[in-house]
Amino acid sequence: MAPSKLITMFISTVLLVLLLRPAAAQAPSVVRGGYWFPESGFAASAINSRLFTHLFCAFAAVDSGTYRVTISSANQPQFSSFTQTVQRQNPSVKTLLSIAGGSANLATLAAMASQPGRRKAFIDSSISLARQYNFHGLDLDWEYPSDTTQMANFGALLTEWRAAVAAEARSSGKQPLLLTAAVLYLPYYYSSAVPYPIRTISNSLDWINLMAYDFYGPGWSPTTTGPPAALYNPGRRESGDNGVNSWTQSGLPAKKIVLGMPFYGWSWRLADAGKNGLFSPANGKALAGEGSAGYNQINSFIAQNRATKVFNSTVVSDYCYSGTTWIGYDDVQSVSTKVAYAKRKGLLGYFAWHVGADDNWALSTRASQAWGA
Repeated sequence: MAPSKLITMFISTVLLVLLLRPAAAQAPSVVRGGYWFPESGFAASAINSRLFTHLFCAFAAVDSGTYRVTISSANQPQFSSFTQTVQRQNPSVKTLLSIAGGSANLATLAAMASQPGRRKAFIDSSISLARQYNFHGLDLDWEYPSDTTQMANFGALLTEWRAAVAAEARSSGKQPLLLTAAVLYLPYYYSSAVPYPIRTISNSLDWINLMAYDFYGPGWSPTTTGPPAALYNPGRRESGDNGVNSWTQSGLPAKKIVLGMPFYGWSWRLADAGKNGLFSPANGKALAGEGSAGYNQINSFIAQNRATKVFNSTVVSDYCYSGTTWIGYDDVQSVSTKVAYAKRKGLLGYFAWHVGADDNWALSTRASQAWGA
């Protein structure tokens, strides 16, 4: 065969391989993320998706008998149409199906991750659901693996999940699903000091959502007020900056980290109305339920009670008080400062829990503006 024909055949073969193989996963240049969940009472159709690059639909559950990922019949209509709904305003926004969450059964998650067959049931069903409902990725919110065995199994799950996602993309010709996880702000479980599998996380996940909030709350620190989501906290462990530095010092690249911000706050009942600063004596929660309130509800409280508002630039946190009711939260200045910090530190971006708690998109808009182009 003539050399020219051999060259032509070689080029044709290479081109055919390139055309047939699935597109490589495109790592995003920035994540401007937000979680949404139907129990918030906020309709997915009301999300201003133009302010986000990625939206997380929360939460799918893990069946305790089969270990498959499931969506309740009540949520199926909203979950199945979520991507189509949010892309009406922003066709380029990416969606991820988030699994588990803070109220998930931890024993079920631990049991699922403990055996290869159970992990496979979880993985295969998650991929199937993501494709069925047109999600662009999957997100695991396991709060939290708490001992050596669970952390090892968590690592095995992520490794097998990534391999399955790659295999599914090759066989289907589709772009690989994104894989993310919401994790504790520290790279280890705080009470046992058991570390997360950093290298496995770096190799298997596109990024982690760092939950840099709930540092203080009336349910676990009832006797003193505190900044629920401090960016800095001199002399104390509980801060977003400490979390980011701890993760990167443990070996996770900054570009694998997305900084979490709360669009809600926590309330305390002051022991003395005259002592109303950070770390003031308190007697548990002030508001109903667990003592939390969305940003929109906090603004209503401030207006109705003529509450005093304070921004603390040292810790980067806001609080307000009226009488003996004290609420710690993030307002627009805290949010913009945190986003600027994330960009300066070389992080991939930021996310919020949750979009339905915003007030006329004030926080989401300020966050997007603070990151810039």
